[in-house]
Amino acid sequence: MILASASPLTLTLALGAAAAYAAAATGAARSSQTLSRLAVWLAWGLHGLLLVSSLWGAEPRFGFAPALSVTAWLVGLVYAVESHVYPQLRTPWLLAGVGAGAVLLGLLFPGSLLHTAASGWLPLHWALGIASYGLFAVAVVHAWLMTRAEVRIRRAADAHTGLPLLTMERLTFRFVGVGFVLLSATLLAGFFFGTQLYGNPHALKWDHKAAFSVLSWLTFAALLIGRARFGWRGRRAVRVLYIGSGLLLLAYAGSRFVLEVILGRSL
Repeated sequence: MILASASPLTLTLALGAAAAYAAAATGAARSSQTLSRLAVWLAWGLHGLLLVSSLWGAEPRFGFAPALSVTAWLVGLVYAVESHVYPQLRTPWLLAGVGAGAVLLGLLFPGSLLHTAASGWLPLHWALGIASYGLFAVAVVHAWLMTRAEVRIRRAADAHTGLPLLTMERLTFRFVGVGFVLLSATLLAGFFFGTQLYGNPHALKWDHKAAFSVLSWLTFAALLIGRARFGWRGRRAVRVLYIGSGLLLLAYAGSRFVLEVILGRSL
């Protein structure tokens, strides 16, 4: 944790983004969708500037918190675009709260300096991985909204989603499908070009990160096959999505959290 060493620009962008996310959450809670959407776009812009300054600055760093921060930014981007395509889609306050938390977590735990021996293709490899993180995170948010709406419908209450359940379900599994493709590309690049990517002859190895990654890939593959061949829907499909996303979270962010925070060392 090196909050004290953060630059004034980093602190300003982080606090501004967190405040904008908080405003989005407040607007969503008060059903003020215009305020909420404007705040989401402002938060997304400030959050993006923060990521650029921290990941591509004079001393680029990366770790579990920056990975989660980029994931939250991608979720915000997808939601902002999606709310433009579907104006009736309501901003979930939880989404804004997660964004604010990710920004502040990245401020507290900026990660470790990138290795100078790493390949220039490493950022692309990370981009594929983080993009898959983001798409699966978007799918999880949609699945949560869908499940919450189903429960409210059973209780004869307003669903509060702004979209029909079938549309929400279709969007959820589109994100799962694209995320699965990106995750597959990430794993293939890591397994076949790990040595070249990391500039380390011992980079390619079977460890807990690789194990969780493969388990998550198998889980998502089972989900897509089950939906296509056996018509998995509803709670069964959502549970499998949650399990696969949890395994994927443990694969990188979880392992780096243990190394950076609990053990106090970097890779």
